[in-house]
Amino acid sequence: MERGGEDQRSGPVLQVAALGKRFGERVALRDVSFELGDGELVAVAGPNGAGKTTLLSIIAGVQRASSGSVSYRVASNAAVRDGGHARDGARAVGWAPQHAAVYSKLTVRENLQLFARLERVADADAVVARMLEQTGLAARAGDRVERLSGGNRQRVNVALALLSQPRVLALDEPSSALDPGQRARLWRFIGALAEHGTSVLFSTHHLGEVRRYASRAIVLADGEALFDGAPAQLLADGESDLEAAFLRLLTERGHS
Repeated sequence: MERGGEDQRSGPVLQVAALGKRFGERVALRDVSFELGDGELVAVAGPNGAGKTTLLSIIAGVQRASSGSVSYRVASNAAVRDGGHARDGARAVGWAPQHAAVYSKLTVRENLQLFARLERVADADAVVARMLEQTGLAARAGDRVERLSGGNRQRVNVALALLSQPRVLALDEPSSALDPGQRARLWRFIGALAEHGTSVLFSTHHLGEVRRYASRAIVLADGEALFDGAPAQLLADGESDLEAAFLRLLTERGHS
């Protein structure tokens, strides 16, 4: 795997080591390794079927890895997961899947209250009130989720992932169903989270988002990590088109 520069302010908050995942005979991930620092905003990019969602769901504890390990730092302690299973139950990673798992007939506040209790968050009412303010949803707290715009529904999805105040936020295609204005507002919100120290790992196949928002890009193809570095480092001398550089990388590595 090609490796570029990295930004780790106080050591890695997340370490992925030789992660592999098989579904029967099909290999979905093959020895994927990388680290994530505090406040980094890192894109996992690749074509459909590259293994992006599988990688993020294993990091979030939704799926179990077939091999390798994920370890993460929680405050001053380290929680380690071998083969994708938490040894101590610490909540270090917040998970926002592409399709929000919310109750459309409930209000925004009711959804947050329900999930806060399911997460066994201490002082759930105070946490929900703070999350409504942090996500800019306070004015919509009494609205049923089914009446929200796509952008605000995605904010609710991210808010649910943040209830337990995780150090790492994993977002699967967070802007895939949004219009340009909604997408810009969502990315301003996500960027502010990173600026305040939350490490964000997001999957996307939109290379414009990679170039505009990510400090690093991890490129996957057929479950293999081909590149990890600053998006600009994908560009060859005199090259300015990130999509062309991405396609060139896939071709050079036999994934065209």
